Amino acid sequence: MDHPLSVKQEAASEMGHMEVKLEEHHIEPYKDQQFLNVAIDTYSSKCDKYFICKSWLVQGTHDVHCEKPYQCKCNQCVIALSRNIDHVKHHMTHTDEKPYQCTQCDKSFSLNSNLVRHQKTHTGLKPYYCNHCDTAFTQKGNLLEHQMLHTGEKPHQCNQCDEDFSQRSNLLQHQRRHTGDKPYQCNQCDKAFSQKSNLIGHKKAHTGEKPYQCNRCNKAFSLNSNLVRHQKTHTGEKPYRCNQCDKAFSRKSNILEHQRRHTGEKPHQCNQCHKTFTHKSNLSKHQRRHCEETTSGQPI
Repeated sequence: MDHPLSVKQEAASEMGHMEVKLEEHHIEPYKDQQFLNVAIDTYSSKCDKYFICKSWLVQGTHDVHCEKPYQCKCNQCVIALSRNIDHVKHHMTHTDEKPYQCTQCDKSFSLNSNLVRHQKTHTGLKPYYCNHCDTAFTQKGNLLEHQMLHTGEKPHQCNQCDEDFSQRSNLLQHQRRHTGDKPYQCNQCDKAFSQKSNLIGHKKAHTGEKPYQCNRCNKAFSLNSNLVRHQKTHTGEKPYRCNQCDKAFSRKSNILEHQRRHTGEKPHQCNQCHKTFTHKSNLSKHQRRHCEETTSGQPI
């Protein structure tokens, strides 16, 4: 090359890689407005490729880094990305930074693509229809995950108990049962939840708000998910089928409890006498008897 590259290694950046600065005639800071809030210096070469990682900068001809694919693993999770732009976007999901704000509800997002998807919820547009049950979705990804309910496909497996899920979000929620993690805390009563949707529904219990109403019986619900489950009682839809006795259920939670009859699993334990139960409802009934015993003095 006519202008050999001079490299200066500086302190490790927050992503765990060495920040590399090159001469101005080869490298210029990447100033795209979309990433101004990311606290990482990124640089572009004459071939318009952008880098934040030393491993992506080749000390030689710039033809090499134009042709060779690079992959870098996030230092906060297991995800590995081959494009620098994707790495920068992914990094923002680990921070509290949410520069993209919805103009209709003020909800903020770390990625512009997530904002675009969110805005469809305000328009009511649902262009993606399931060809099995005519359920409509705003996003194609949600439709594809929904269709797995019909096909029975469950590509997401828990690495602790081998339970399978059709949706990755359900797997993540399930895994919190193993860890006991409850990151969503109510600011009015300090009750904590493993799922954000449960916290949202719980907060409405403080206000009494029930904005989701059934158009068949006018019963109202605090959560849309509860309304959807309720509406299945009108349609008779039972998409969850037991693979041991073919009994079908309208709710996933019901089939999970039913399957414990086959396995003999009793995950619900009384904290006073250590008796175990298949169903949480049976545990609740049992615990009420302990309360009655305390009041009356009679053993259960």
